[in-house]
Amino acid sequence: MAVDRDDVQALVRSGFGSLGSARYILVRIVDSTRAKAWLRGLVPTRASEVGEGRALDTVLQVAFTRAGLRALGFTAAELENMAPEFLDGMASDARRSHRLGDVGESAPTHWEWGTGIREPHVLLLLLARPNRIADWASHVERDARANGFRLVTTLASNPAPEDSGPAREPFGFADGLSQPEIDWDAKHRPSARADRAYRPHIAAGEVLLGHRNEYGAIAGDATGPLVQRNGSYLVYRQLEQDVTGFWGWLHAAAGPDGALELAERMVGRQIDGAPLPGLAHGRGPEDFDFQGDPLGHLCPLGAHIRRANPRVGDDPLGPRGILGNLLSTAGLLGSAGGDAVASARFHRLLRRGRPYGATMTPEQAMRTGAPKTEAGLHFLCLNASLARQFEFVQGAWLISPTFGGLSQEGDPLIGARCPFPDDRRSDLFRYHDAQGQPRIAQGMDRFVTVRGGAYFFLPGLEGLASITAR
Repeated sequence: MAVDRDDVQALVRSGFGSLGSARYILVRIVDSTRAKAWLRGLVPTRASEVGEGRALDTVLQVAFTRAGLRALGFTAAELENMAPEFLDGMASDARRSHRLGDVGESAPTHWEWGTGIREPHVLLLLLARPNRIADWASHVERDARANGFRLVTTLASNPAPEDSGPAREPFGFADGLSQPEIDWDAKHRPSARADRAYRPHIAAGEVLLGHRNEYGAIAGDATGPLVQRNGSYLVYRQLEQDVTGFWGWLHAAAGPDGALELAERMVGRQIDGAPLPGLAHGRGPEDFDFQGDPLGHLCPLGAHIRRANPRVGDDPLGPRGILGNLLSTAGLLGSAGGDAVASARFHRLLRRGRPYGATMTPEQAMRTGAPKTEAGLHFLCLNASLARQFEFVQGAWLISPTFGGLSQEGDPLIGARCPFPDDRRSDLFRYHDAQGQPRIAQGMDRFVTVRGGAYFFLPGLEGLASITAR
């Protein structure tokens, strides 16, 4: 069944890069009656308003934590069909924090928001052009405080580039690339033959509840007191990036002439967003996979983008003909490393992040005495299964020192560098240089620190009505 785009919040369909600024207003409910009345007056932008020649000047989206739903009157029994991870919360216990890499300086006890009295109940996401965002956000803040809410914090993104070039995250790399295409009209059906190869599109049920996912199953309760259909789970993490530390370490490890090359190997892309040389198929910047590079000579096995999306289908090496497919299905072909990352289609995320803070070029960051600046990423992603998608990708792929058969290698960008699982190091990075020679970078510092986070439910419009009608 096709998705009713009138009932879906617009963030699912677009990141609205043309709207250059964002505000993330995090609030707590102090008067549920007044808060519900105010929320009923909000008009979130719908997915049906996106595209087809329409130009939007502002976008408003609304999402709720489990604590927020409870504050609005939902009982634990009424919410029990929601994802256990959502009900527990991102910072619920030490085991979850360990799995997500939220340890050391990134532990929830150090967060600026997301726990205790600074746990938000509602996220009001505002997107607009830079000359409109500040006044609009101030108005929404005042209105919310006057109608039963207490402000936790308001976080701002950097304005998008005016030259229409790609958005760049604080380390300087092009960002916001490689988003999966949602099968809005339910045209694709999972099949043993078609799914052997990597494909960029995913079933709507991988993002939206109430629709078929890549397993052919439907998740989400459409009949309970909280209508889940056309809703999605939204992950929000504020990630602080140590830009001078990142480029300073690269300068020390590879010298001024080799720093960029090593950085591109660590990320898995060239700094302008293009695939590393030798990977592209020639039909566009995102038309590439790693089937021709199974050993990671071109793009290292532990590179950030290869961990986040290994770009493999149900068979690590794709279709191999009738006999090859049979042998592969029987487990007689392939490798343990390849099998460990198949299949990516069950673990895709729809990312909607934006950078914040001061900006500097790699050259500026590598200068001796360059000041440390506050910068980072508002990481947002949408998925229908927190366990199978975000938490799996974060824990089993991104921060795991044993991803894809590796050893002692955490993610080169966001790795915590903490011993794993006992006293074994996790600060190595193996790669091949431009001459094809194998190298090992050692002693990587921690470059990214979590400053706050929460799991939210982004309801459909019918779901929002069921929430505010309590």
